[in-house]
Amino acid sequence: MPYTTEEGGRLNNFAVEPKMYEAAPPSETQKRNYMILGVTALVLVGGLMAVAFAVS
Repeated sequence: MPYTTEEGGRLNNFAVEPKMYEAAPPSETQKRNYMILGVTALVLVGGLMAVAFAVS
């Protein structure tokens, strides 16, 4: 485990850092799925608001 010694003789431990990687942009299929999920969420929230309005 990597550590450093401070001037008072205390050890300072550091966590092992994970490897960095660059994220890939979403594919066309992923973009389509995100759009479908977004529309579904909007319809669900709209429906819940309509039910809450109708009940009150």
